Amino acid sequence: MNRIGVMVDSFRLGVREGIKKAREVGAAAIQIYAVSGEMAPENLSLSARHELLNYIKDNGLKVSALCGDMGGHGFAVKEDNPARIERSKRIMDLARDLETDVVTTHIGVVPSDPNHDRYKILQEACEQLGEYGDQVGAYFAIETGPEKTETLKRFLDSLHSRGVRVNYDPANLVMVTGDDPVGGVYNLKDYIVHTHAKDGIMKKKTDPEIIYGFFADGGIEDFRIGDYFEEMPLGQGAVDFPAYVKALDEVGYKGFFTIEREAGADPEADIRQAVEFLKGLGL
Repeated sequence: MNRIGVMVDSFRLGVREGIKKAREVGAAAIQIYAVSGEMAPENLSLSARHELLNYIKDNGLKVSALCGDMGGHGFAVKEDNPARIERSKRIMDLARDLETDVVTTHIGVVPSDPNHDRYKILQEACEQLGEYGDQVGAYFAIETGPEKTETLKRFLDSLHSRGVRVNYDPANLVMVTGDDPVGGVYNLKDYIVHTHAKDGIMKKKTDPEIIYGFFADGGIEDFRIGDYFEEMPLGQGAVDFPAYVKALDEVGYKGFFTIEREAGADPEADIRQAVEFLKGLGL
């Protein structure tokens, strides 16, 4: 079975052209951003959803997940959460209409101290989203990166709902926290429902709060993100992909490895190379 997916938006071509490209490069599944523009839930009627799903299937593909990342501080700002939670629920509805059960996002940096004020704010938001996921048959999957996997596991273990899971991105761990992406698979084995195939290197270690604050606030004076990490083509960074794939197989993960390329001048060439790289690992 082909277990290779592609983030449609990585092609930078628009949704339908990206779907065609995903087929051309040899993927079996796609992930799509569903926050704004033509993929925003309010812009897709039920008939439009059916039409899009048929187009995806006509190209021999299925949807591995939707991305519901709204940017900013995720769910770390209490007064912003009612609107963000409702929007996330609508994205979960859209996911079910497109025959996937996974919506991925960053929720903000989970503090290592459970007594931190932000910890409870994130818990409350995730409980609501997890409960809704349980109702509709969907998972709200937190993307790895802002905190070490041990911290994320403790947070997930503290929730009552089973609807909150993990979108495992090994490159984020390498680039930002310096965590071991292979060991982290075993830490989070009970929660992984989707994975990204992405690679990178850390150039200089810093506090993840600073990195994610930079993305959330749109820039910090005299702070250059490229000084700290760099996303690399698959197989050229610090992620040990043979060991990563082996670990996921050992913990029973049966889902897709979705290629995400957020940098580089020629994303299509990088994605084609990534597909061949993953095929070489038996995916």
